[in-house]
Amino acid sequence: KTQYELDEFTTSKSHVVEILLYAALLSLLVSRDLLDLLTVVADDEIVFPPERWAATFRSHAQLLLHELGEYLGYSPPPLLERLIEDAQKIHQQRPILQERLVTATQPRGEA
Repeated sequence: KTQYELDEFTTSKSHVVEILLYAALLSLLVSRDLLDLLTVVADDEIVFPPERWAATFRSHAQLLLHELGEYLGYSPPPLLERLIEDAQKIHQQRPILQERLVTATQPRGEA
């Protein structure tokens, strides 16, 4: 509950909460299986405190996904092309920061 911040959700949409719960459960299962593997491989005197292991697993999750993807034969997306493409995208519905600032600083009657 602590590591996956399941005590509070930033949404009230039930389908989003359900997805977050499933993601947390899957992460917990993978984390425990990986810890079991490390316990078998590591020296007997090495100890893996649960809270420290959870934080370690969480901080390395992106690398684990990358390694798993490579192992399964998925190639990562072309990073430079994605950065260039995403940087070019303009959200027409989103007001630019300057417009929001001007509107926010005007007296209520003038906006």
